[in-house]
Amino acid sequence: MVVRKWIDPTGENSEYSGVHADRRPYPVTGTWERYTFEVGNILFLVMGDRNEGGPPVGRGEYGGYPAGAVTRETFEWWRENVEANQDKIIISAHHHMLKETTVASGPWEGVDGGYHGRFEDGAPIGASYLYFVGGEPDAGAFESYLAKHPSAIDIWIGGHTHTNPDDTYGGRSHIEQKWGVTFVNVAALSRYHGQKNIAMSRLFTFEDGSNEVNVRCYLHMSDYAPQGWYDKAERTVPLRMPFSSVVNRG
Repeated sequence: MVVRKWIDPTGENSEYSGVHADRRPYPVTGTWERYTFEVGNILFLVMGDRNEGGPPVGRGEYGGYPAGAVTRETFEWWRENVEANQDKIIISAHHHMLKETTVASGPWEGVDGGYHGRFEDGAPIGASYLYFVGGEPDAGAFESYLAKHPSAIDIWIGGHTHTNPDDTYGGRSHIEQKWGVTFVNVAALSRYHGQKNIAMSRLFTFEDGSNEVNVRCYLHMSDYAPQGWYDKAERTVPLRMPFSSVVNRG
């Protein structure tokens, strides 16, 4: 896909993406679709959205369907890594949030709330969350696993639903806890991609010896509030174990 020339986590297309694998302070292991890297005793499990091809999963002629998708192989890879690394802090990342975890991530909420376009042949019910696993609609694979294995991971980072930092559509905010996991909707850097965009970023600060992480929100423009740190959205969330920037592998 053309997008892989620019979205290039493993540095396969350095000429276009500017990503050079040998310059990474924390090496990436895996493929563009699913990869890991470690920072101290934190293991990051990063998954790419798989919505190429035709409807209802793929982008089709419209250029984009909003419902999230991963392959069954990616889910199994995630599960195996989670189970093999319970001695680490585990942070999962995907473009989408899981179902009913953060703002507007429930059935129909993405389209009913005006966050995403309604494409009837593209699973509008799941427009705001990771809906397909291996092509199965509303699979709930990650949700079911975490419900059966509370606190199996520490944090799930996603985005996709762009809105202001105080939005609670569906009764959920951008940062919520469920199944012993903290879910953080970090969107979005874009100002114009979506009807409710507010350009913002999240900063996660880990401290050696602390079993908490501070999450701050930075507004890149002044269209919602003055540009800068938005203190109202700051949160401190728990970790399953203290962070260590140096890991003894001996």
